[in-house]
Amino acid sequence: MRQAEPLLILGGGLIGLTLAHGLARRGLAVRVLSRRRGEAAGFVAAGMLAPHAEGLSGDLLALGQRSLALVPAWVAAIEADSGLTCGLRPCGIVVPFASAVERDAYPTAAWGEALDRTGLEREVPGIGAGWQAGLLFRQDGQIDNRRQLMRALERACVQRGVAFEEGAEVVELLTADGDGLPPRLAGVRLRRADGGEHLLAARQAVLTCGAWSARLLPGLPVFPVKGQMLSLQAPREALKRVVFGPGTYLVPREDGLVVVGATSEPEAGFREGLTPDGQRILEAGIAALLPEATGWPPMERWWGFRPCTPDEGPLLGPGPLVGLTLACGHHRNGVLLAAITAELIGRSLVGSDDDPANAAAAKRWLRAFRWERFMQETMLT
Repeated sequence: MRQAEPLLILGGGLIGLTLAHGLARRGLAVRVLSRRRGEAAGFVAAGMLAPHAEGLSGDLLALGQRSLALVPAWVAAIEADSGLTCGLRPCGIVVPFASAVERDAYPTAAWGEALDRTGLEREVPGIGAGWQAGLLFRQDGQIDNRRQLMRALERACVQRGVAFEEGAEVVELLTADGDGLPPRLAGVRLRRADGGEHLLAARQAVLTCGAWSARLLPGLPVFPVKGQMLSLQAPREALKRVVFGPGTYLVPREDGLVVVGATSEPEAGFREGLTPDGQRILEAGIAALLPEATGWPPMERWWGFRPCTPDEGPLLGPGPLVGLTLACGHHRNGVLLAAITAELIGRSLVGSDDDPANAAAAKRWLRAFRWERFMQETMLT
């Protein structure tokens, strides 16, 4: 039986849509409130599934590895509900290095296949002369989030009965006295597309506003890191592996489009737009990684805002208000971590009766990525 009052998803980006779909599949009534979905990081990210190529470590690596294992089933559910493909490609990722010493010191080297210069040239024909060693992570890959995944998720949500309100900016969380306990969520104040403000009662909501999450919870340790990107049209099959270089990466789609990213500009805040310096950084990175790619025609240029936290790990699980759950701050790993985020938040809100080992692991991760890990005191004092 579905609950009388829908659970609110505050934000319609990749994480918000993933949670809406997953929770609807678990039988909940879900309503997504989105100011402007096109600004979400899910529409601008490169779509790498790369816990090993990124060189993650500790709990974040373990979380990423678990999510990578969940991706095929997650994608299959979206494709089954939407009737669309998501563009999943287990193509492997090559990380180049200037020397074997640098390669062997990489945090995730034990999960990769060591390459010398000959191996690098075999995996990435035409790779720049400055790279003498590499790691091949065959288990890592990519998904075409920008052109396929987001569209499929939207349709899958509709097919599962998720309600949407686009152009609805949540400007305030409404609270009620917790009778000696922490304050509880009572609803949200919305500014709709017509400019009018409305109050919407709610006892359960998930905050998935990405880089904008701290606007609703001042003091929440989430801040924007701007990134600029571009795409090139390569000859089909010219590049088969993702190439993850320092500061620049090349992500080849099946049709020959190559996504190039990304600058890292924490000082930019929410300043929009492309900059000459940012584009020069990308073009220099292309020349260093794959010189022949400098002759491939550019197709599109864009920017976006990563939702970062001080340790670059997400905020997951119960928030500072009773009834408010956090799923934000995924930084550059939102696409990778979407599947495990849906699993953990689904368990937190609905529960699960599966293998006790899975339940224990979920509890550990929710503890590891709780928002309080940065806090000396509650944000609401």
